[in-house]
Amino acid sequence: MSTPQLVVHHDKELMAQAAAARLITKIVDAQASRGTASVVLTGGRNGNGLLAALAAAPARDAVDWGRLDLWWGDERYLPEGDPERNVTQAREALLDSVPLDPERVHAMPASDGPYGADVEAAAEAYAAELAKAAGPENHGSVPTFDVLMLGVGPDTHVASLFPELPAVRETERTVVGVHGAPKPPPTRISLTLPAIRAAREVWLLAAGDDKAEAAAIALSGAGEIQAPAAGAYGRSRTLWLLDSAAASQLPRSLYPPASA
Repeated sequence: MSTPQLVVHHDKELMAQAAAARLITKIVDAQASRGTASVVLTGGRNGNGLLAALAAAPARDAVDWGRLDLWWGDERYLPEGDPERNVTQAREALLDSVPLDPERVHAMPASDGPYGADVEAAAEAYAAELAKAAGPENHGSVPTFDVLMLGVGPDTHVASLFPELPAVRETERTVVGVHGAPKPPPTRISLTLPAIRAAREVWLLAAGDDKAEAAAIALSGAGEIQAPAAGAYGRSRTLWLLDSAAASQLPRSLYPPASA
């Protein structure tokens, strides 16, 4: 378990640009050392803002997009191409404008796919895809992601792990179907905390006044059942990337004065 580190930016635009630059560096470094890189994407306004900033960054061409594996932390269980699906939004923000290898873009199943309404079967299929990608060096049934990004919800949820619901309590499976999510749509697929913790680095993104209380709760020592964001951490690094509004309820002792 890595101790959370905080970086606070003046506003959400600067946060997105700085996070995009940070992600480019991580991908390039991973590809230089191992030949490939593996990143887990998140949806929501902050996740999509980061992808849009990456698309606009001149340094994006430093990435070998054909040697990048993309996964998702969660997905709304809706038909393929639905505008509310995270993968649809990610394609619009970035993916359609870079030369990715389609075989390395691991989208979660859609509700009009081979599993139909059976979200549990869809979750099992994604777990199997993760397990197939995991090598002996990963010591488990999930690849050791280089970076796994998560948006933090106003209720402290991450991925589709909501406070007190069964998915956040899962300790064995890596992917689960989610029923009755308090945020529509109610049916989703999500990585679990054990899968999230397989990542080398976990980045939690929070911007806006509506995320301030959630950030304060998650970073104050709350339990992961009540505050799922508190249970999201990486093997070597856990990084909270916030704007000043989202950090407004945190004690200054939690982050360095040099944050900008």
